[in-house]
Amino acid sequence: MKRIAFFDTKPYDRTWFDALNTKYEIDYFEIKLNERTAVLTKGFDGVIAFVNDEINEKAINTLVENGVKVIAMRCAGYNNVDIKAADKKITIVRVPAYSPHAVAEHTMALLLTLNRKIHKAYLRTRDFNFSLVGLMGFDLYGKTVGVIGTGKIGRAFIDICKGFGMKVLAYDPYPADIPDVKYVSLDTLLSESDIISLHCPLTEETRHILDEEAFSKIKKGAVVINTSRGELIDSHALLNALNNETLFGAALDVYEEESEFFFEDYSNTIIKDDILSLLLSRPNTIITSHQGFFTKEAMKSIAETTLKNLDDFFEGRPLKNEVCFRCPNN
Repeated sequence: MKRIAFFDTKPYDRTWFDALNTKYEIDYFEIKLNERTAVLTKGFDGVIAFVNDEINEKAINTLVENGVKVIAMRCAGYNNVDIKAADKKITIVRVPAYSPHAVAEHTMALLLTLNRKIHKAYLRTRDFNFSLVGLMGFDLYGKTVGVIGTGKIGRAFIDICKGFGMKVLAYDPYPADIPDVKYVSLDTLLSESDIISLHCPLTEETRHILDEEAFSKIKKGAVVINTSRGELIDSHALLNALNNETLFGAALDVYEEESEFFFEDYSNTIIKDDILSLLLSRPNTIITSHQGFFTKEAMKSIAETTLKNLDDFFEGRPLKNEVCFRCPNN
């Protein structure tokens, strides 16, 4: 039986993998995989890693020295893996899609909550405060939403927006044939959209796609939502746009430096990240802890696909979900 080291384990991870695993001896580690913890993999055939593990060249070299043959990412993103350093040394597979609807629905939930102040209303009524002062929002019907990235998640969000009667503008280097969606330049999308939602992958081209210059072009009073990758937004620039009231508000499920904090409980700790602290203090900002994917259906799909990826690797079948430095799809 092949031995697998599972890093950055949470109780919900173990629930699904234990329920679906029939072939592997899995050892669960709560710590993240990085160049220091990679030494724990001696004697293992493979590792299962997550989005906030730091799999750099040193970590990869240690994995290889320890006899690890495959890194199975239980997520879609792999920008935290040095795929160039892994080339011809170790195989990497991922979960390219689990539930695009989960993330798209969370995106709309964030927009509705931010707009209609549902989180504030909930807290007020718990204290028997039934005042409506300060809770005014705006109709989504007829508003223009700009969607940056029209992959599966972006398209699922577009469908939801259409259901609300919203107009849709889109920006993507590889346009899709989507009815009633107008593809425009990024500048046009920024200047004409009432809501801007990010659904693109993190690449060298998209890193800080919303920076100081981009925020200077955004329609005054717009809402920015990010449920994709934290580094798509320059956090300093976002904070400035909130402070100078360029934006109506921002809703984030991801953050540039989230690997230091997200998925953990720091409620009794002083957070030494001034930008994050300031963003959390803004009354027109909502931040959730990368939970957009977090549904029963998505967790089941992640476990199933990850285990299937391992099956395909160890049984010598073609790797549908391989990630590599020279792969045509990378």
